[in-house]
Amino acid sequence: MSTQTNSHSGGRRVAIVGTGTIGASWATHFLARGFDVVATDPAPGAESALRSYVDRAWDTAARLGLADGASRDRLSFSTDLQKAVADADFVQENGPERPELKIKLLADIDAAAPPRTIIASSSSGITMSVMQADCTRPERTVIGHPFNPPHVIPLVEVVGGTKTSAETISTAMAFYASIGKKPVLLKKELPGHVANRLQSALYREVVHLIADGVLGVADADDAVSWGPGLRWGVMGPNLLWHLGGGEGGIEHFMDTLMPRMTEGWPALGNPTFTPELQKRIVAGVLEEADGRSIGELAARRDDMLLDLIASRAKHR
Repeated sequence: MSTQTNSHSGGRRVAIVGTGTIGASWATHFLARGFDVVATDPAPGAESALRSYVDRAWDTAARLGLADGASRDRLSFSTDLQKAVADADFVQENGPERPELKIKLLADIDAAAPPRTIIASSSSGITMSVMQADCTRPERTVIGHPFNPPHVIPLVEVVGGTKTSAETISTAMAFYASIGKKPVLLKKELPGHVANRLQSALYREVVHLIADGVLGVADADDAVSWGPGLRWGVMGPNLLWHLGGGEGGIEHFMDTLMPRMTEGWPALGNPTFTPELQKRIVAGVLEEADGRSIGELAARRDDMLLDLIASRAKHR
């Protein structure tokens, strides 16, 4: 498929399969990029829920910039999966994370979508090698796993299955980049991909520190968001260690500071997540939220993220 995305006056159609939180956010992003979007979901009330989500998220998407022709009026909905994907130039699948369902869903999409249309899955935990098992054209299926919410966070993890073609992977990478995403290529499949594994590894240590009585829930959040989290918002850990090495850069860091860091790895926690610990964290989070609703907290998060993304764009 072509990756030109400026001025979509017609013929540029993305199908969104599954319109839960992730699918609805993807729909918002594609609409904001000027695409025609046809969505499908068998759940009762799915269309009204989707349109309500897009309406709520539109101002946020607009702050990131709308492409020529971007309009919520370019969203259509069908309960018929085959009809929804029949004329799609790109399919973004967002069904429930159940292997047997994903296998059948991708096979159904593969049977109905045009032969050259790429079928991308937002799956966070199931590999494409599993999902593409019953597809007639498995070479055009690929993981395009976003970070939530997709209409705000640029990251998309791209990884193929054993039967995915190199052309599909390179085309998907180029396509996501052309619509304002930051695609990263995974060279091999693994459960949870990369970003979720990274945040899981950090959260394991956060849970350990809380369980061990080192600090409370709110202080643990502050220790991340007001310290390394600020730096991670502008650079990744490898480049930051290059700065941490001073004038000697990463070579000096590896020679002098890395040995001390690795010595501490065995002492990192491997906590047992007991019901009591769960209750302690839940109570701490609710206290930290201080009566603010999920919607209010999400709006605050998105406002700060938009400012950060805008700031990063100035320093490309």
